[in-house]
Amino acid sequence: MDHITLGNVSVTRVWEYFGPVDMTPDTFFPESPKEVWEDGGSWLSPHFLDSDTNIVHSAIQTWLLRSEGRTILVDTGVGNHKERPYAPVWSHLRTDFLANLARAGVEPEDVDIVINTHLHIDHVGWNTYLDGRQWVPTFPAATYLMPKDDFDFWNPENGHKPRLGRGNQNVFEDSVAPVHQAGRTLLWENSHRIDAGLRLDAAPGHTPGSCVLTLTSGTDRAVFVGDMLHSPVQILEPDANSCFCEDPAGARATRRKVLGWAADNNALVIPAHLGGHGAAEVVREGSKFAIKGWAPFAPYTEQA
Repeated sequence: MDHITLGNVSVTRVWEYFGPVDMTPDTFFPESPKEVWEDGGSWLSPHFLDSDTNIVHSAIQTWLLRSEGRTILVDTGVGNHKERPYAPVWSHLRTDFLANLARAGVEPEDVDIVINTHLHIDHVGWNTYLDGRQWVPTFPAATYLMPKDDFDFWNPENGHKPRLGRGNQNVFEDSVAPVHQAGRTLLWENSHRIDAGLRLDAAPGHTPGSCVLTLTSGTDRAVFVGDMLHSPVQILEPDANSCFCEDPAGARATRRKVLGWAADNNALVIPAHLGGHGAAEVVREGSKFAIKGWAPFAPYTEQA
């Protein structure tokens, strides 16, 4: 199964990449206890960790939503042909993402809304494609919803010094600015209502403009959390940030707040990068959280 229905909203998983990201747990999640990785080997491997190499596995995927007659994409992955000198694992890819999107029944011109939960390298790549020697919007009829705080933070003209260093180099220029210059962006702040069942809210910490998308339809609840979580370990250890969080204290506070809401409302937590079944229901467990159950999406290896 590559899709589920939540109330009146269809949610489909569209793959770009699954595999190693050349980082060990202690590098990727320096605040996470070593024991949680060692004790969790049986369920972390192979979808979240290669137990032989001790390298973290990650998925790059887009969540395709159909809601109130509109086609919506949540995050757009890495993209093809992008020059990424400080992130070689994402440099000059040639993936079948658009073909995978077509297999889900969507052509680029069908997309009404693109949501970038934040403007990191692996969330905006397919915003644009290379047309000759020019980067142009991949989804020509779409409105691209971008958090204004992230737009301002990652704009090189503003001179910010991100924790990511040069890891996001070229991203604004080839995947954000061309869309803005084409008049396709809507830069929002604080919150933004998409329709009766979908709402964007600021959730800063990982980046200044990071956001979550809350789905409320019928009796179903879900929250698309972007990079608030990179690994299910962060559900068990909600204070464990990734090494990429710009505001560590803010990231921890946001994670606890959103996981708490999800636990109290029986909401499916849908991060950007989880392999395996891609999403989980969570419950409170003392001052932390636990995984109640996995979503029914088929793991990548079962779809290949």
